[in-house]
Amino acid sequence: MNALLIYPEFPETFWSFKHALKFLGKRAAQPPLGLMTVAALLPGAWNKRLVDTNVEPLRDRDLAWADVAMLSGMHIQSESLLAIVDRCRARGLRTVVGGPIASSVPAAELKADHVVIGEAESLIAGLARELEAGTAKPVYQADDRPEMTASPLPDLSLIKMKRYSTMTVQYSRGCPFNCEFCDIIEIYGRRPRTKAVAQVLAELEQLRAAGWRDSVFIVDDNFIGNKARAKELLRALVAWRTQTGAVFEFITEASLNLADDTELMQLMKDAGFKSVFLGIETPDESGLISSNKLQNTRRSLLDSVARIQSYGIEVMGGFILGFDTDKEDIFDRMVEFIEKSGIPIAMVGLLWAIPGTQLFRRLSREDRILDEGGGNNVFCDRLNFLPRMDAAKLVEGYRGVMKRIYNCESYYERVKL
Repeated sequence: MNALLIYPEFPETFWSFKHALKFLGKRAAQPPLGLMTVAALLPGAWNKRLVDTNVEPLRDRDLAWADVAMLSGMHIQSESLLAIVDRCRARGLRTVVGGPIASSVPAAELKADHVVIGEAESLIAGLARELEAGTAKPVYQADDRPEMTASPLPDLSLIKMKRYSTMTVQYSRGCPFNCEFCDIIEIYGRRPRTKAVAQVLAELEQLRAAGWRDSVFIVDDNFIGNKARAKELLRALVAWRTQTGAVFEFITEASLNLADDTELMQLMKDAGFKSVFLGIETPDESGLISSNKLQNTRRSLLDSVARIQSYGIEVMGGFILGFDTDKEDIFDRMVEFIEKSGIPIAMVGLLWAIPGTQLFRRLSREDRILDEGGGNNVFCDRLNFLPRMDAAKLVEGYRGVMKRIYNCESYYERVKL
């Protein structure tokens, strides 16, 4: 079997870093780790080819080569994914769609011949057998969430490493918190599952052997979801860097309660962590409470950010405008917080109700959903739900925040802090 693994294109949003990457001579921030992992789960006798449409075009000759096209992506990639599925089916090429999007969008809407819902580790062997036999079912649903020890080394040979600014390693899945707007806990659960230390070190050795010497993003939903396990890994990373002389700098995502644990922050510094993304969301406590982001209400947000920064770890911040509790002063308060915090990369976005989340279900009950949306708010002119604030004022306020925090003077002042 010839399996063509295809990663859809991201729309132009803050998260794509499309314009910044040009300064680095790169085409995308990170490779499609999910598809690289799926490839490693497929039968060894299969021929595999991976096309990441964020770094190269999908050519007709790729489609002509394939016996089956296997796509994975997130909800924000839905437009590109559906267009690729249509293109494959027009040629009579069988399609399989999985990944996070398959857990949030009804299978029929994906228009694929076969849809895989849930994590792939327990499903791929059976799917592969039935694809070979021509008996594959329309829908495959994972019965449970597999332990991370079942996850293989990703197939690094399928990507063109030099086209990416950062390589990726997944250590855990899941998050213990319960934020209303988040789809992570819906897809991966609230019990953090982790790989063994040896698995992570093997992935890093694979990258080092392939010649990678730049940043590595630990792409966990919450790296410190299980603090004890995270500390175990960090101690091993400190020893590994000493023994090997590895020069990787690590980036990850974590919750703000990282600031409560001095041992954890020191271990991250010693292990080479240079940057962490934190979901700060809003300086308005009522917004945090209404969205069930309670872990951010038990501390001073500014003090927590400053404490993490004091360990030499750059903080990237995620911020959201459009909570039901937002008043018209939220725009000034957001700008003031970002400027005082010294967060250079402040990812401010309009709230989107992602299908499958508690937020989407609540707004559906309240008859406030306009459409499923795609999470692409690059044009800053629409929402996929009816907000409490006047929609035009919300969109205009959002544009104003972005202009103010990214004018040259404001940005350089934050960088200097």
